[in-house]
Amino acid sequence: MLGPVVCDIAGTTLSEAEVKRIAHPLVGMVILFTRNYENRVQLEKLCRAIHDVKPGILIGVDHEGGRVQRFREGFTEIPAMSAYGRAYKDDPEAAARSLTAAGFVMASELRTAGVDFTFAPVLDLDWGQSEIIGERSFALDPRVVTRLARALSHGMLMAGMANCGKHFPGHGYAAADSHVALPIDDREVSRIEHADVKPYTWMGIGLASVMTAHVVYPAYDEVPATFSKRILKGLLRDTLHFPGFVFSDDLSMKGAGGGTLTERAQKALEAGCDAVICCNAPEEVDQMLQELAFEPDAGWRERAAAVDPKPFPPNQEELLASNVYKISRSLMTL
Repeated sequence: MLGPVVCDIAGTTLSEAEVKRIAHPLVGMVILFTRNYENRVQLEKLCRAIHDVKPGILIGVDHEGGRVQRFREGFTEIPAMSAYGRAYKDDPEAAARSLTAAGFVMASELRTAGVDFTFAPVLDLDWGQSEIIGERSFALDPRVVTRLARALSHGMLMAGMANCGKHFPGHGYAAADSHVALPIDDREVSRIEHADVKPYTWMGIGLASVMTAHVVYPAYDEVPATFSKRILKGLLRDTLHFPGFVFSDDLSMKGAGGGTLTERAQKALEAGCDAVICCNAPEEVDQMLQELAFEPDAGWRERAAAVDPKPFPPNQEELLASNVYKISRSLMTL
């Protein structure tokens, strides 16, 4: 990460305005969506163009599997994480083996296309009532979630890709969808920390980064976790001793509250976020880039290095021909 701002682009090629935006010193990542994808050849060309604008900038995506898989044609279909959770009940080790294979296939296909990072795994527990999590969760049991998240992360790491646990401290209990409303989780601290927080505790230094939840937890604070020092600096850093990088969830979502984008981004950084994701509002992002006050603290660059991609030399042709890839595709089948 060269800077704390994660921005998006509108289409399948870069406009002049987007080239200028990406070149801004505060922009450290471009996040892609389905609208940015036509086919693999186009995606590779787009990723090269972004990297050419600013060498070292990261390209990210929400590519988890199941219904949250931004690229379909030309990519292996990754099952929903809940399918691995169900398989775990019958044969835990076989489910973990399949998930490691799936993590490698997912990450290696992204890497060879030019994408550096995906925001996965989901660590939210499936309480059976969230409008937005559902099958994206491995399970309700935090022990199962942790075991399978480690397996997925292991496969991703084999392809040189870091992981991102989301949505801290847990988005699985609150019913509302934070894209369109402000969810509230009104449980006591003890219930949250002895369930939803456990995967973040148990993943330990194996977790390179986390994404915050646009959820209010009144037992901790009156503001969403993204803007809460008590949650991000108190719980995450001081209590859990988390050493990695912290992304905000998308600040254009309804759950991020009111005020200007600059005000929301500033509050998130001050609360403890290392980077802010800002999508679907290009003019506001341009304004924010002119106004945002950011001075990295002593540990920011070390934390940022945790999400950098590691060497992964094969191109797509070499990947498709490799035994590891072929075997992984066969093993990921449930």
